Amino acid sequence: MHHTDILIAGGGFAGLACAKSLAERGIAVTLLERKKAPGVGMHTTGIIVKECADEFAIPEHLTRKVTDVRLYAPSLRYIDLASPDYFFLTTDTPALMRHLSDEAAKAGAEILYDTPYESAGRQGESIRVNGTSSCRFLIGADGPRSRVADDFALGKNTQFLLGAEAEYEGLTLADGNAFCCFLDRRLAHGYLGWAIPGVGVAQVGLASRLPHKPDIDVFTARLGQVFDFSQAKVLARRGGLIPVGGLVNPFARGNVILLGDAAGIVSPLTAGGIHTALHYGTALGNAIAAHLHHGGTHPAQAMQRVYPRFRAKRILRTAYETLAPNWLLDAVLTNPLFTRLASDVFFKKKQLR
Repeated sequence: MHHTDILIAGGGFAGLACAKSLAERGIAVTLLERKKAPGVGMHTTGIIVKECADEFAIPEHLTRKVTDVRLYAPSLRYIDLASPDYFFLTTDTPALMRHLSDEAAKAGAEILYDTPYESAGRQGESIRVNGTSSCRFLIGADGPRSRVADDFALGKNTQFLLGAEAEYEGLTLADGNAFCCFLDRRLAHGYLGWAIPGVGVAQVGLASRLPHKPDIDVFTARLGQVFDFSQAKVLARRGGLIPVGGLVNPFARGNVILLGDAAGIVSPLTAGGIHTALHYGTALGNAIAAHLHHGGTHPAQAMQRVYPRFRAKRILRTAYETLAPNWLLDAVLTNPLFTRLASDVFFKKKQLR
């Protein structure tokens, strides 16, 4: 029987950040990831906000800075938004995941790829995982539909966006320094579509609130009125679920704690989850280390105090879904109040809560 202090199910942003934080503090940690290698089969767009770039050292060669926003109404009329102090980073996401995996391994974390989390149960004061390992704490960082949550009767995500994205070569965007966002309730119900310059590619995608499903082929055909796709070639496609219902309840039971998408720690308004994954993954690792080394507060209690509830953002999401038909979005596009609100959404400092 293999024993470790902490076992993490899931090797995404949250799991790797937690593993690195624990290993740096001398805690024995093993991470299980079903994918065969880091960066394989990515589902995320890999777009990082300024606050995340300020907090975490992200290798510059893996990113591209985007400073402006071009916001399109359903009619394809648009306004340009900019802020002198704000930016987004698109990333070579597979390479970034390899970097984060290497950093966690260098810190001393044991990372087992091609090793899925299958099941777990309590065995005395320990937790037995996959019938072959035991640990003191089990961290469920295993995505929006968490098997850890199932096994320990924890809260589950119930509200989702479904996102789809394609990477193109040979696609020149109208403004090579703009995050182009498309509002259209019919094509992207409850969210939006986007086209953004990536690292050596252009990223085109959209997301809709389930049960509505995004049709990226219809969306790209629509974008043919804006961009020239004649020389464009699809290099990769990806898609996946994005939880937007806020923190699940309960997110912990005893020494089993959910993290990242599994815990619903994704902004219900912007659907951004990379910054929260890295931030709270690191915070959970610190809390566990303080508990084990110094008898500090139980990490579940510590995270209860800091995990975000997103109350205001959930209200804004509901308002956008129910009060924003296409005719209204077209009518208010150039309204100063709408422009100010849009600028705040894109450029105002992103609160983790």
